[in-house]
Amino acid sequence: MAEQAEPQKQKPFASNELDSNSRFLYKLFRRYYRSFTPDMPDRFTKKEFGFIPFGRTMQRHMAFTSQDDLKTFMMTKVPAHSYYSTAYYRHPSRPVMEEKEWMGAELIFDLDADHLQGADEMTYSEMMVQIRREMIALCDDYLFSDLGFSEDQVHICFSGGRGYHAHIRSNDIYTLGANERRELVDYISCTGLDLERIFPVHQNAMGAVSYGNGTSVAKINKYRLLPAPDEGGWKHKMREALKDIVKDIREEEPKRIKKLYPSVKSQNSSLEKMGTHLRKCGDIMFERGTMVDLEPWEQEILMKCLNDVAPRLSSEVDKPVTPDIKRLIRLPGSLHGKTGLRVTPITRDQLTDYDPLQSAVPDVFTSDPVKVTMRKDMSINILGEDMSLKGETEVPEFAAPFLVGRKYADYGWKSQQSERLF
Repeated sequence: MAEQAEPQKQKPFASNELDSNSRFLYKLFRRYYRSFTPDMPDRFTKKEFGFIPFGRTMQRHMAFTSQDDLKTFMMTKVPAHSYYSTAYYRHPSRPVMEEKEWMGAELIFDLDADHLQGADEMTYSEMMVQIRREMIALCDDYLFSDLGFSEDQVHICFSGGRGYHAHIRSNDIYTLGANERRELVDYISCTGLDLERIFPVHQNAMGAVSYGNGTSVAKINKYRLLPAPDEGGWKHKMREALKDIVKDIREEEPKRIKKLYPSVKSQNSSLEKMGTHLRKCGDIMFERGTMVDLEPWEQEILMKCLNDVAPRLSSEVDKPVTPDIKRLIRLPGSLHGKTGLRVTPITRDQLTDYDPLQSAVPDVFTSDPVKVTMRKDMSINILGEDMSLKGETEVPEFAAPFLVGRKYADYGWKSQQSERLF
């Protein structure tokens, strides 16, 4: 049975209190939840659950003892948004956080398209292609590689909205505190990365300069060292990045180099001279692991380029999410109230070409025509069907929840506003 804290005082729900868009979504969500079987979180009896009903505020501090209990609740209440805690609690339904008795938490990484540069000018599909690339990089370059998690420990989930979650489940991480989790975020986002430690300055005496008064001063040669080929983590990433930088300076025109590396302000003639020099000694630099053959000004240019590159190699995870050891996150299998798409667990292989508009549309949504009024003209492909939409039009039912939820369209035709859904 479901366990719940003192009920939150909300008026009994009536669907006719909703506007036409919300009533339409409520009707389709109700159909979905009548037929679905919930994906139960790991050790779900130790998890807190929370729900946002249509037209209502968050209802949380709930716990369920069986899959049937959760199914019955969601079928009856028809939530617009459904969540569960990343934390495990001894008493998950208690209303005071301290009384829940925290036992540990999954490690969560959240990538959302809201951080993408130029996201406001992208279509939904363009955003999802870009955020998918970033999730692939997070998994391959950090979670599986640098941090050493196995694929069966990393559980990837499409959020139902504009991003992806990675849930790490491993005995090694459950009891990590907020500070330790924040350090992982800093590592992945290259916060505090010190290139001076990765490419340290080495110096040695190159003889001495004698003066007429009988004194002499040692002549010091300073140059930077490269990380060894077998180094891991950021040392490996920056060594590989340096190879690309050297290749660019060898091959590209100065104007192009400055565009690729905005921190470089050198004269074009200097970059051309450096390109010629690197064509002679660039390979030797990596073989020896040292910049000893480069002039100081050439080494300085390479360091400026590396500073430009480092942020591009980082992963822009949602920084507040990972350190939060008591966070609620979307429930796999539930529907997202602003898209009508299913919060969907996927494998790393599925992530490679995953398209939510083709794979996260619930099967219970039909192809029957639904009247909508577009708020703006747009073209979109959902379930393989290309649609060019404007004004008052009809779309397949499987497309309508996304269009209405994302506020690209309103349910019904404006010219027939008196028409009621039910």
